[in-house]
Amino acid sequence: MNYSISVVLPNYNGKELLERYLPFTFHALENSRCKYEIILVDDASQDDSVTFIQENHPTITIIQNAQNKGFSFSCNRGIMAAKHDLVLLLNSDIRLAPDYLKKLLPYFRDSNTFGVMGKILDKSGHHVEVAAKIPRFNGYKLKSDKQAYPKSSQSSKIPTTFLSGANCLVDRKKLLELEGFDEIYSPFYTEDLDLSMRAWKLGWASYYEHQATCVHLGSHTTKNFFQKEKVKEIYFRNRMLFHAIHMDRKDLKRWRLYLLWGEVIPKVMLGQLWILRSYAAYKAHKYQIRSSRRKIRNLMLSNKGRISIAEVTETIRGLLNNKEITVL
Repeated sequence: MNYSISVVLPNYNGKELLERYLPFTFHALENSRCKYEIILVDDASQDDSVTFIQENHPTITIIQNAQNKGFSFSCNRGIMAAKHDLVLLLNSDIRLAPDYLKKLLPYFRDSNTFGVMGKILDKSGHHVEVAAKIPRFNGYKLKSDKQAYPKSSQSSKIPTTFLSGANCLVDRKKLLELEGFDEIYSPFYTEDLDLSMRAWKLGWASYYEHQATCVHLGSHTTKNFFQKEKVKEIYFRNRMLFHAIHMDRKDLKRWRLYLLWGEVIPKVMLGQLWILRSYAAYKAHKYQIRSSRRKIRNLMLSNKGRISIAEVTETIRGLLNNKEITVL
């Protein structure tokens, strides 16, 4: 089957990154032999990103946000404008290997595939930064801090808890059915975990391909434009939001108690008062949480019935049990 690819590239003040890494993206697209388009969604940049693209890459479609709205909003604008079979969600600080897309395309022969991502190396190009994510529960918290990759290049498909929003190739029709990223997580973090979890709950699988390689400069926008404590505050808020959205109803009360007494209060006692801002921001999203829960419930009922976050975890771990993997 011949596929076509829409690249969705969110950008904020990334002119230097675009200049450096876009040639690698074009190379990988040409090697894929797929019809393609590139959509750059500029998130109200203050540098010359848009001018650079207009002058040097006139074939790229540019969508400009009037205000800075964050990763999820920008990606969603690109996703809704995409015209092709598959969507490549790509950060501007990612350098793709020439055969990156060729390694990912075969996964879509299976109609059950939601998406696939390749191996992310750190900026040195020698160390694995992101591989397949292994899910586990720590009390009432879903964790995916362990990673794995196959010991053999001949190993069959390796499932992953979620696809990194920095470098994943996704089935566009499935992505549209999920309505893209949930913008409750704006400006950044956890939206890619949420997206893949919703796909798993509908019975759609996410995979990791170790032979497809890219290099990541590393949170360029986040580090340059947000203070460290603010990043931590947003991260913990979004983890709270994720669990509030995805926990089974029967476990919600116990999870809320655990959140308050097991996470928030201990951090406050240690002087980490930023956690109170995370908690207050999470509580302020009460109605959006209800809306997100309702959307997932309705999608599951119209597809394969209700699937819990625990069942998704068991499914992924069960698939990994049959694989020869190295755990990081």
